[in-house]
Amino acid sequence: MHTHLCLHGHFYQPPREDPWLDAVLPEASAAPSMNWNERITRESYTPLAFARRLDGQGRVADIVNCYEWMSFNVGPTLMHWLENHAPATYARIVEADRRSVERLGHGNAMAQIHHHVIMPLASSLDKELEVAWGIHDFERRFSRRPEGMWLSEAAVDVPTLEVLAAHGIRYTLLAPRQIRSVAPIDDGEWRDVAEWEVDITRPYLVELPSGRSIAVFFYHGPISQAVAFEGLLRDGEKFWQRLTGDPAPGLRAVGTDGETYGHHFAFGEMALAYVIEQARLGRDDVRLTNFAAFLAEHPPVMRARLHEPSSWSCVHGVERWRTDCGCTDGGHPEYDQKWRGPLRQALDMVKKNVDGHYFTRGRECFADPQTALREYGRVLAGSLDQAAFEAAHCKKKCGPAERRLGWTLLAMQAHALSAFASCAWFFDEISRIEPLNALTYALRAMELARETGAPDMERQVMDVLSAARSNRPEFGSGADLWRSQVAVRRETPARLAAQGLLTLWARHALPEPGETASVQWSGLGLTFTADPDGQADSVAPRSGVMIVSERLRADSPAYRWRMCTDLSFSPLACRFEVEAENGPARNGGDANGVCIPATDLPWGKQQALAVEWARQSERVLWRDSVLAALGGCRMFLPWQEAQTDQPLGNSWMTLLPALCWNYCLGLPRGDAGEEHLADYLGRRAVSHPGTGELTFRLERELARLIADTEDALEGVRDAADVYARARRIGLSPSPWLAENALWSRRGDLPPDAARLAEEAFGFVPGLLDLK
Repeated sequence: MHTHLCLHGHFYQPPREDPWLDAVLPEASAAPSMNWNERITRESYTPLAFARRLDGQGRVADIVNCYEWMSFNVGPTLMHWLENHAPATYARIVEADRRSVERLGHGNAMAQIHHHVIMPLASSLDKELEVAWGIHDFERRFSRRPEGMWLSEAAVDVPTLEVLAAHGIRYTLLAPRQIRSVAPIDDGEWRDVAEWEVDITRPYLVELPSGRSIAVFFYHGPISQAVAFEGLLRDGEKFWQRLTGDPAPGLRAVGTDGETYGHHFAFGEMALAYVIEQARLGRDDVRLTNFAAFLAEHPPVMRARLHEPSSWSCVHGVERWRTDCGCTDGGHPEYDQKWRGPLRQALDMVKKNVDGHYFTRGRECFADPQTALREYGRVLAGSLDQAAFEAAHCKKKCGPAERRLGWTLLAMQAHALSAFASCAWFFDEISRIEPLNALTYALRAMELARETGAPDMERQVMDVLSAARSNRPEFGSGADLWRSQVAVRRETPARLAAQGLLTLWARHALPEPGETASVQWSGLGLTFTADPDGQADSVAPRSGVMIVSERLRADSPAYRWRMCTDLSFSPLACRFEVEAENGPARNGGDANGVCIPATDLPWGKQQALAVEWARQSERVLWRDSVLAALGGCRMFLPWQEAQTDQPLGNSWMTLLPALCWNYCLGLPRGDAGEEHLADYLGRRAVSHPGTGELTFRLERELARLIADTEDALEGVRDAADVYARARRIGLSPSPWLAENALWSRRGDLPPDAARLAEEAFGFVPGLLDLK
């Protein structure tokens, strides 16, 4: 038997979307990126989809879609974000699985527990939902049934495996220390084993009380540890040697967080691409495979029993997600994690109450509430629309009110499950972003429960959280954090009005009297109509009607709004007054969103408004600067004797990024002053503070010219010219995006375009010419 190599990457990000807007807000710790999804996509997920192999001269010898050659799971919450925010990377992941099916008969992709909950700590209902919803998401994206499923943190017990097997899942992947004993498949004697005694070159069969069974693979612990924590990815050849040292027939599996490649270790994807190429060449008689393909060829001949419950990231079983067991991360060894227990207790209490409320009220609208809840995963995945779901699951005589109740109850359950993403307990402090996000999802679930008739449980939750002490004295307890960091995230009509109107202000799109303007997030839209007799200046109050439209909700409530402060002076200090169209909002006061300043918004939403302002303002300034600099390029005169700078040199320096842009795009091509302008820009561009953003613009422009120009030769020629001119004036735009665009077009590049692209952008000759 050959040595079969299976490199598994677990790719996951927790749900980060604001549960009211269904949009990921700015996350301070991810700066300069907007949020952690964006940052890790740039550092890891996208580089893995376009990994470079370079020759000895530093030229691109191949661009490898690593997903095509490795086993992987990508969590549903991450795939949802990638589809909408990184579509090229998303497409490469989906395409990689399709190609692996063509090559091996079985796909590289594994499904994943939907919200990354710790399954042994979940109720039987939640186990069922997490598996079913994970499968629904997988089927929609990969157009096939999953054969394997990744368990969050590899946390396992027999009831969890029963649910997997009942849903047709054939295998999962665990750490070697999770195996307790082994026996031959033909009813031989059971033998206890230590993790270093486990033969990890084969799958094992776990027999279940129901009579079902499931195969379990175990990854190579020491090599996986070296990849994840010991810098093995710094050298592709050393990586290969470690993988193939002590060769043995059968399977050699490595399992790590996928973010190890690129995010934890910069350029780690290049080491992986090197290993992939060596295996593709058949070096050392090693063959790449995935778990499903290996299982089909080598069914288990041994049985296994597992330590229960157990996981790959806690030596105490699953205590990391409920007690102060000592397993932690976060860089503060002096911190304790006694807060984990109260956090788990509080969220369990919310979920128990939500479940009871769902089944009590769900009978009013669903023919079978449990089936409707399970099949709601197809709606979340996008494979079943609202009308089809209602036709299949709502009672025949359901009216609009009952259907609205049904959708609210389903959303309540989804938010309650989102609160249990494992990272809420993984790190060392309750005031981190992960526990606060978990509590925010619980808040939204409680809010929807109360909206549909459940008693308010916020006081009970705070009582439990009061026992969760932060390691940082300024934050107090979990109850204090609830008041200061979580409850303030609750949306109200006034807060929605503040966000919508300030977003329109930032876009220079506030409605004029009698006109309408809209703001749309993924989960919610706002339409503002200004009163026809209002004033159009920023000092006088504006007023009108706001209509709130929520996804999957048929009703669209209307509110009267009034904005009564000068926006131009301090936008976030502007006060917003809101009342329901049919009278004052309930109870009055800020708690119900009647009258607030925008400074009452939580930090993430204030920051989102600041980002919107900065983006729009920068767009306008850049447009105006480019137009102004175009004339300046044509007015740049040769210097006279002893001249060392332009008159009004500071004015020219202000416009320098726009001057560089116009020069790189070929203006003023052929003018008498072009060389003098290039010399001037070349001496000053490198040290100018604005050339960083200019470089990013040029990188995107290079890719756009190649990807979007219908005539391939023309697009390559224009991009090559821009790239050459940029380097002529000392700029160093990365050709990475342009190379990706060329790689995507290489099937339709004529030979002359391919040769020009290879020379201009540093490809090995002949690599792009497929004709």
